[in-house]
Amino acid sequence: MSAGVDLSQFYETFFDEADELLADMEQTLLAVDVDHPDKDQLNAIFRAAHSIKGGAGTFGCFGQLADTTHLLENLLDALRRGEMSLRTDMIDLFLETKDVLTAQVAAYRSSEQPDQDAYERICEQLRELALEQGGGAAPVAAPVVEPLRAAAPSPVQAASASGSPYRVLINAISAKDSEALQAEMALLGQVLHTEAGADSLSVWLDTTASAADLEAVCCFIVDAMQVSVTSESPPAAARAAAAPSAPAVQASAAQSVAVPAAQSASAAQEGQTSEVRKQKAAEKSGKESSTIRVGVEKVDQIINLVGELVITQAMLVQTASTLDPVLHDRLLNGIEQLDRNARDLQESVMSIRMMPMDYVFSRFPRVVRESASKLGKSIKLTTHGQATELDKSLIERIIDPLTHLVRNSLDHGIESPEARIAAGKDPEGHLVLSAQHSGGQIVIEVSDDGAGLSRERILKKAMQQGFPVNENTPDDELWQLIFAPGFSTAEQITDISGRGVGMDVVRRNIQGMGGHIQLSSRAGQGTTTRIVLPLTLAILDGMSVQVGEEIFILPLTHVTESMQPTAEQLHSISENEHVLFVRGEYLPLVSLSGVFAVEGAQTEITRSIAVVLQAEETRFALLVDHLVGQQQVVVKNLESNYRKIPGISAATILGDGSVALIVDVFALMRMTRTKEGVAGF
Repeated sequence: MSAGVDLSQFYETFFDEADELLADMEQTLLAVDVDHPDKDQLNAIFRAAHSIKGGAGTFGCFGQLADTTHLLENLLDALRRGEMSLRTDMIDLFLETKDVLTAQVAAYRSSEQPDQDAYERICEQLRELALEQGGGAAPVAAPVVEPLRAAAPSPVQAASASGSPYRVLINAISAKDSEALQAEMALLGQVLHTEAGADSLSVWLDTTASAADLEAVCCFIVDAMQVSVTSESPPAAARAAAAPSAPAVQASAAQSVAVPAAQSASAAQEGQTSEVRKQKAAEKSGKESSTIRVGVEKVDQIINLVGELVITQAMLVQTASTLDPVLHDRLLNGIEQLDRNARDLQESVMSIRMMPMDYVFSRFPRVVRESASKLGKSIKLTTHGQATELDKSLIERIIDPLTHLVRNSLDHGIESPEARIAAGKDPEGHLVLSAQHSGGQIVIEVSDDGAGLSRERILKKAMQQGFPVNENTPDDELWQLIFAPGFSTAEQITDISGRGVGMDVVRRNIQGMGGHIQLSSRAGQGTTTRIVLPLTLAILDGMSVQVGEEIFILPLTHVTESMQPTAEQLHSISENEHVLFVRGEYLPLVSLSGVFAVEGAQTEITRSIAVVLQAEETRFALLVDHLVGQQQVVVKNLESNYRKIPGISAATILGDGSVALIVDVFALMRMTRTKEGVAGF
């Protein structure tokens, strides 16, 4: 490798790709049928380990990562060749190795040294597994602790022992790719001669690798159509000039990127068949040409700028509303076009932050597998709606609450095989994770076919703790007690679902994301937990309403209709409580001025406007003075800029520069249940 090439600029890309490969490796390991392993799956796992090892070896400063993946790769190679038989304990070891590799990548990314004890322990386990197979497995060298190993035999020496000369010609290559490709070629054999043109590169290589292998390696850097590999010796003058003396070979070995001694060039390239080469070429041309890696902070900056643009556009609209449309028709048309462009821009930018739910769901096969093993249960996991997208900021915050719910279902929901058989069920339990869009929200469900919630046990516990419940309390209200702080009916503490104090945290986290959570259960048939979240917390479509001199924003996804109440529709429950009769349904009537003590508001109900809102399964009517209009608003965190206000989820800036509060519809809904904030007239 050329001493002048600074490879540190490629570190971050390597780390990102390593994380993706390790995630794919885990998913494939979990999907493998131990009794009848699919060869394609074994090849995919091997290729993932091989790619990580190759990258780590190329940089030369990630010693633990290169050694660990080398040991793993040799075992996987023996498995895919049929020299070893796959067992469940091997899958467990490979998954544990994947965890160690993930930790190593994270450490190197942070410019730290990985855990030495974990490294030595997992390498010893991998070596023991290789030795256990007798002569069947490929020889596995002991890992070397030092990250840089200049004394190890170089790939050049190993590859040039009995190789054939090839000429690798790459057209339309950039200078940066040329340097990287020459470094790759040096790892595969002895570079006999190199000729660089204006935009081309020719490398004559003495190697034991095949032409297909060389082309496949090139496809990691350039497109297949740029590469031509022929069996050809270098020019005579070049051969004479390239003949090295013994000391020169020694120096070359000392300067090369060292890899474990047992790794030869041919072993490093096994599995790179023509089919794999074509697949890599297709992936490169289909993906790299149409995608680009961008830091999240850059996307966030663009979103903030779009938010400011939306605010500026609202200011222009408000100012233009006072102009004569006949005299200023061109200006008003331009502002209207700006409105459409701003909305399209906002939607496009927000789509960049959207991530598929598979990012979350993909981690649960491992959770289910390990938890079921600890609990002695047989559980099948099914996922639906993996492609459903959610804002990145929310998708990362939903992982912990969802993990808690999954563990609860595994531990307390799904019964043991013996209990299921006794109940006339299939001994294998079933857990379902699903996600789907509903309007401007996403609905995530965790369902199991377990024993369901015990009404008697929850009711007894609630009475003991002094909750206002009785034998006639509806199931839906009783289930909500599960989310009360410290409420738990678990008979014993386990390390699977925790200590029974987390469900209140789950609900608090969901509400902090602007969402809500529901429980439904049927005895003996299972439990379903439903989470409803907004698609994003950055910008929302809202309805502006006026109360007194104040402007409030109602999220448009919760608004179903609005009307001016008539005397015939009004019914009094008490002196200060009213309901509104709408299409055969009595809706609780909540005065927004009463909730937030707004002065100067309309006190006559029939002169007010009733906005019908829906939250969860509850509908209620919210009284306001006037409807101002619909508009996009930029969501600003109120708690970080001021303080938390009950009933308010966030704030926004209006076109005139004033601040408007965004109403928390779920908080108002809870007020209707507890009869707080009901209209005081």
